[in-house]
Amino acid sequence: MFIIIGTGAGGAIIARELAKNDFPVTIIEKGPYIKSKDAFNYYDKYNDSVDLLTTTCIGGATIVSMSNMVRALDEELLDFDVDLTDAYEYVEDLINVHQLDDSHIGKGTQGFLDAGRELELNTLKMPKAIREEDCIQCGKCAFGCPADAKWSGKDFVDEAVDAGATLITEAEVIEVTSQNGKTTGVKYIKDGEEQFLKADTVVLSAGAIGSTLILRNSQIKGVGEEIFFDPFVSVGGYIKDINFNSEVQMAGLVIGKNFVLSPHFSSFIKGNIDDEKVDDKDIFSIMVKTADECKGHVDENGDVVKINTINDIRYLSEGVATAGLILEKMGVDPKTIGSTVYRGAHPGGTAPIGKTVDSNLETEISNLFVCDASVLPISPGKPPILTILALAKRLADYLKNE
Repeated sequence: MFIIIGTGAGGAIIARELAKNDFPVTIIEKGPYIKSKDAFNYYDKYNDSVDLLTTTCIGGATIVSMSNMVRALDEELLDFDVDLTDAYEYVEDLINVHQLDDSHIGKGTQGFLDAGRELELNTLKMPKAIREEDCIQCGKCAFGCPADAKWSGKDFVDEAVDAGATLITEAEVIEVTSQNGKTTGVKYIKDGEEQFLKADTVVLSAGAIGSTLILRNSQIKGVGEEIFFDPFVSVGGYIKDINFNSEVQMAGLVIGKNFVLSPHFSSFIKGNIDDEKVDDKDIFSIMVKTADECKGHVDENGDVVKINTINDIRYLSEGVATAGLILEKMGVDPKTIGSTVYRGAHPGGTAPIGKTVDSNLETEISNLFVCDASVLPISPGKPPILTILALAKRLADYLKNE
């Protein structure tokens, strides 16, 4: 029996791959099974010192992601004997990773692409897993797709269940049990009662914070003592009737040495502009995302304590300055340019390869594996979903052959 804990990028594809190959699989998800369009109701809340974007529901963070699919950390993972070449190709074909058709590139995104190229920046369309024939171009990607046009972990969970997997939702895993160094099962709480499910193999994909707490309860030491979370801000301003708020979000990409930029609407930008006549349709903004150093920790309550280093601040400043150049080149009124608060998007690095797990993502407890952003050795500074999917596909192949 395989138990998969969590339904984000890591857990969903492993459940799919195993179930479709006739292995007995039970999936345990802490959150509810929901419609994609309702995902915005399931963002998590942390302490006031950290603004971190994670969700607890079917599909995990993938259901509110922009479905951005870029390869990350290829060379860094090779240092741990992890080659994802074949897994990347499999996953990219499976979910149809591609740059959007021009019909789904709006005025704002095209202006971003044109300005980036004029400034001789490394500029391209963002690779995505979106079905254009279903996409209604509403701009609500981060709220949960109302048209179910983008891939999310929910898709693979549905396939796994159709193939015979059992799905248990609204069940909080407490710990993975073991005896003589070998996995024996999972304790979880469902409907207020503690339950136990026996298993030969457990894959923990509950996210960097959720996995940290479960590993600690399972007597794995040294977990959550460091964390990255890919810090970002959105920088933007006024450009009349750009109508970017209704475009597919983050459909363009600029790759810098220490940052990435992508067009992303933020209603908070409007609050920086002293003009009551400015509407959402007149706002254009760019997300500035950087790789951060793994400074900080997850406390005993699951709250994140983050320490920002000089390099973290320097890299973010470089990205903000470059975004400002693009905005001015596009015709955004420079007097209106402002920024959102500093936030985190992709927590990870709490149970890294080489420390908590080996190259097969196995912990010191036999047949207890971890496969989510926890295992990434450093911050990718880019959307990590494709990399996690590839790691999970590689692990699924390993488990099928064990």
